[in-house]
Amino acid sequence: MSPLRRTSLVVGVLYLLTFVSIPILGLYATVLDPEAVVGPGAETGVAWGGVLEMVVALACIGTAVVLYPVVKRQNETLALGFVGVRVLEAATIIAGIVLIMSLVTVRQAEPSPEAGVTGETLIALHDWTFLTGQGFLPAVNAVLLGTLLYRSRLVPRVLPVLGFIGAPLLTITFVATMFGFWTQVSPASALLTLPIALWELALGVWLIVRGFRPSPVTADLPGSSVPSQVSPIRTNST
Repeated sequence: MSPLRRTSLVVGVLYLLTFVSIPILGLYATVLDPEAVVGPGAETGVAWGGVLEMVVALACIGTAVVLYPVVKRQNETLALGFVGVRVLEAATIIAGIVLIMSLVTVRQAEPSPEAGVTGETLIALHDWTFLTGQGFLPAVNAVLLGTLLYRSRLVPRVLPVLGFIGAPLLTITFVATMFGFWTQVSPASALLTLPIALWELALGVWLIVRGFRPSPVTADLPGSSVPSQVSPIRTNST
């Protein structure tokens, strides 16, 4: 297996790993219930949810770090921006884990009005952290990485186009939730979030199954099927 094919395989696996946190919707359900801030709850399930989210956070960083040496050959500025935003997204996920585990600690305390207020505050912080980190930053990532992949043709252009479609839709649901048009968990939010999820899923599957397509930007890398005399296309302008 060539280094380039190995890179695409690792990135694909990491992208699929970002979907392992889907079960947290059920694992966090009781602890994020404002009506049950204080009292017994499924603490083990919440802890497992935190583990899954940590996997997602590390996978987020991994996708950007492993992809960077390849996509920077197309545009180093956009590639560096992608790494930065992806790391920021991971940081918000980790912050959410801290908040959810702090909420578990509050639930273990003796019932009191103070504990109830603290719990409700932690729930609000978690909700807004989640909305900002996983409800908006993926749209920025889709634009940055989608542009790099669209220009370089490392994957079929239909894949980044799907990201371009999903980015504004995710931004719409982010803004609509901020202004109270609907809640984070609603049919409208789920519908508008679906394209960005399909973009990341499709990208991961493609990179695992097919890898990078022949492209001038990887012409001088081992494993590229583009003749080495073809000069890589590289620009540092946005």
